[in-house]
Amino acid sequence: MPNYDYKCEKCEHLFEVFQSMNDAKLTNCPQEGCDGKVKRLLGTGSAVIFKGSGFYQTDYRSESYKAGEKKAKNDNKPKKEAKPKKSGD
Repeated sequence: MPNYDYKCEKCEHLFEVFQSMNDAKLTNCPQEGCDGKVKRLLGTGSAVIFKGSGFYQTDYRSESYKAGEKKAKNDNKPKKEAKPKKSGD
């Protein structure tokens, strides 16, 4: 669902509403004490939010970057300590 920007013609209050594309446009200003009419601003509400893999720049990192990240993760892991031997074995 997109965000839409509205502006009151009376008090010039700007606000954003998260609503479905099927919802009716708002007509009244939500400001307390203002009974002005609002208009939806043009050019807004068309943003798309991508979810999941494949849409982010980091999903397409180069092989050298991936190798460096893997090495950095391995360098930061705690090293295992040798267990002391029991006497008498």
